[in-house]
Amino acid sequence: MPQPAHIIDGKAAAAALRAEIGTEVAAIRARSGLVPGLHVVLVGDDPASRVYVTSKEKLAVEVGMNSVAHRLPTETSEADLLAKIADLNADDAVDGILVQLPLPKHIDTGAIIDAIDPAKDIDGLHPINAGRLAGGKTGLVPCTPLGCILLLKQVLPTLAGLEAVVIGRSELVGRPVAQLLLQADCTVTIAHSRTRDLAAVVRRADIVVAAVGRPHFVQADWLKPGATVIDVGINRMPDGKLAGDVDFAEAVEVAGAITPVPGGVGPMTIACLLRNTLTAFEARRG
Repeated sequence: MPQPAHIIDGKAAAAALRAEIGTEVAAIRARSGLVPGLHVVLVGDDPASRVYVTSKEKLAVEVGMNSVAHRLPTETSEADLLAKIADLNADDAVDGILVQLPLPKHIDTGAIIDAIDPAKDIDGLHPINAGRLAGGKTGLVPCTPLGCILLLKQVLPTLAGLEAVVIGRSELVGRPVAQLLLQADCTVTIAHSRTRDLAAVVRRADIVVAAVGRPHFVQADWLKPGATVIDVGINRMPDGKLAGDVDFAEAVEVAGAITPVPGGVGPMTIACLLRNTLTAFEARRG
């Protein structure tokens, strides 16, 4: 009789990564008197964004970094936000800049991302960083895709040669996670809303990364027995609970390993943000 899947504990993995970062930051402080500086810009009063920013501040301080949040009113103009980013770009004490998304509708998100110094772009969204990732070069990588890869490496001895299907082609998750899987020598398919016979495509996969934003979209009978499933979806249900893009209750009986929602990819995203801040600090300061 098949055994239920191994549950990939994102909270524990994130805690271990933060501890590792904290050790490195302490060593840097002891050696040079410097510490990485993370600056987060929040425009407006979106409740979810407020929670995320507060969490990022708290965890950055826990690992010994300097953490500053710039909270701007909803009516902040695009020009004023660009001026704030220019100030942070020029400030040598700032190693990582993150502009919390989504932004108010009157601000062009693309223009804001493009304005961030690529060397400080710890979200990994600047076109230069996206291009470096696509070209297989070193750069700052989007945090959620990086977290997905780190979780996969916890449960799979090697990714090389495995067939991976990424469901979703967004610039935030789908495309960059596909690039990282290619760099790990997987055979990668990006599936999306126009994919024909999606279930059959998914059924081939040793690794499934679900990032479509539709609760319980991926069904258990789509999965190859023993597949490793990374569920990036965070969907708020009518009862207030969170659900992933995968039908977890059924999939856990088929998969070999699977991330839960919550407690899977989410905690790794913030831990990888801190890792990127440390990476940016080290690259900028040699």
